[in-house]
Amino acid sequence: MRGVAGQFPLDPKTIFAFGQALGSWATAHDGQQVLIGMDTRESGPWITEALAAGLVHQGAIPRFAGLITTPGVAWLTKTGPFVAGVMISASHNPFQDNGLKVFDHSGYKLADAVELELEQSIFARLALEGLTGSLPVSVDPGLDEAYLQYLLSLFPYRLDGLKIVLDCANGASVHLAPELFTRLGATVVKIGCDPDGQNINRGCGALHVEALRDRVVAEQADAGFAFDGDADRCIAVSRSGRIVDGDATLLICARHLKAQGRLGSTVVATVMSNLGFEKALERDGIALTRAKVGDKYVLEQMHALNAPIGGEQSGHVIFTEHATTGDGMLSALKMLEAKVAAGRTLDEMISDLVVYPQKLVNVRLKERRPVETLPLVQSEIAAAEAVMGDTGRVLVRWSGTEALLRVMVEAANPDHVETWTTRIANAARAELA
Repeated sequence: MRGVAGQFPLDPKTIFAFGQALGSWATAHDGQQVLIGMDTRESGPWITEALAAGLVHQGAIPRFAGLITTPGVAWLTKTGPFVAGVMISASHNPFQDNGLKVFDHSGYKLADAVELELEQSIFARLALEGLTGSLPVSVDPGLDEAYLQYLLSLFPYRLDGLKIVLDCANGASVHLAPELFTRLGATVVKIGCDPDGQNINRGCGALHVEALRDRVVAEQADAGFAFDGDADRCIAVSRSGRIVDGDATLLICARHLKAQGRLGSTVVATVMSNLGFEKALERDGIALTRAKVGDKYVLEQMHALNAPIGGEQSGHVIFTEHATTGDGMLSALKMLEAKVAAGRTLDEMISDLVVYPQKLVNVRLKERRPVETLPLVQSEIAAAEAVMGDTGRVLVRWSGTEALLRVMVEAANPDHVETWTTRIANAARAELA
């Protein structure tokens, strides 16, 4: 559930009904304790209290981790006595938005069938009862500390002598991330660590890495890491100021896993991952499997292929050995582990990664028809692929929510990018406009 805080479905009455529905589900599944965590949005506290009241109304027991990351909630739900966990966050959205993300005891998001069951229960309760309530809850400080100890246990080195800049997006990681890297011995420089309830993600964090890049260069730091509002993403910056996105993170960590003999046969990314990234993997004998856009689809492919690492350009990277969801702080640790083990800088570790020029054109059309049934579009795609060969690629797909055809061309030759996005987009307009 995600929307503007205070408006349906994130109004107090609906959140209370959601708490009732989840509490009823929890107690029916031999569990009582439900974990709650939140990010720094000003709406987080009252949403927590409405949710807690709904849970208690149905006999469930809320336990509040306070300010914590989404992956922290997922891990605690899996490893603790919780039948479910709820993260109150709208991730990378502005502060006016908020949301409720639910995990079951496996640490994974709820199955579609359970989500539907809860949704029907929420609407039934709104129609019949229309109750609301608010219940103050106290933070259990042992919860976030347990998660922090877990992350510390995964790192086999010390970071003494390294200077690291952290941009916590004025969000969920503002306390945890600096504490994590300080305990490991690093000198930590903090930005985006002064939340006021309204400045989460505002000009900072993983979606706005300019300030981090400038600070890393100015400080001559060894690396910088930017997280988003709920810290399930991480974008890094090298000492030279190079942006290390999700593709580059996957490359660094896949090479490290291969050197340890723990990679397996493939890395999973999405159809949007850069062709230059795929070529870099090929040079190391590593296969790339592409999934549809969305961490859900990445995770499905990872499980199907038993792949230990997968993710998206956005910096949402999953390490299935250690986590059930993307974890920005874990991604940062894994990059630093690879760096220390190799005795190299981040710049050196991705020096051969050439990012191919890419252009995405959104074509608004009156009619949606399967791309494979559009002969003009198919003809232009075939012509583009014949010209570019293995130096480029074409991706044409419909938006999931609108009558928008997304035309993406990526190629070593920038002229090919411009020419073929234009030609394929024009062909679509000719057939469907």
